[in-house]
Amino acid sequence: MRQKTMRHATLGWLAALSLGLTGLAAALSANAAAASAPATVPTGNASADLSTAVDASGPGQLVQTAATAMLKDLDAHRAEYHADPSKVHRLVDQVLLPHFDTDYSARLVLGHHWGAASEDQRSRFVKAFYKSLLSNYGDALADFTSDKLKVFPYTGDPNAQNATVRTTVRKSDGSQVAVNYSLHRTDNGWKAWDVVIEGISYVKSFRDDFDSEIDQKGLDEVIQRLESGETPSAIKGAANGKKS
Repeated sequence: MRQKTMRHATLGWLAALSLGLTGLAAALSANAAAASAPATVPTGNASADLSTAVDASGPGQLVQTAATAMLKDLDAHRAEYHADPSKVHRLVDQVLLPHFDTDYSARLVLGHHWGAASEDQRSRFVKAFYKSLLSNYGDALADFTSDKLKVFPYTGDPNAQNATVRTTVRKSDGSQVAVNYSLHRTDNGWKAWDVVIEGISYVKSFRDDFDSEIDQKGLDEVIQRLESGETPSAIKGAANGKKS
């Protein structure tokens, strides 16, 4: 079950670090970034600001730095992003993507299907899924402002291998939505791999939905639908909000 508030909170995920899922950030892939055509966002400030985030001393600082850089760029160039929404997608690629453990998240989203998938299928799925997430959520980032996001200080063990960073996203009606980011320590520093919105894990939600579709139609058909621009039920449900 996915609540209607998930679409609002997903904007916070994209602004502060998915789904990849996850968007979700969760299925973002380095392959997707490598396959993207070279592009220049309206300013280089965000990318420059993010260079310090890689060496951040902890997960909380990483999330805060990434969020600040993204929102600063959005505030400074909002008119340009409205005029050309594709520039928002490029900004996400350049500013947020490097801070996700893309391979780990992708494996979790595909679940047991990952082991049976070929390297080509894995690469195609992750790239197509990422593009579909941006198509559904990325354009709305042009209206996301800094006053809608609050990042709480990280108070966990600084030597831990796993961490949760808490944030809240303010909706248009003034209510607050809890958005927690799951990160773990890697050889390249802290990386985000999941977002939990009001207790609902995006990795688990997408895995459950895609698992059903793949079982019914096969992985190749799901990939082809994503590549053609069609929104599968797994993403459509997240965009529109599901309720039982």
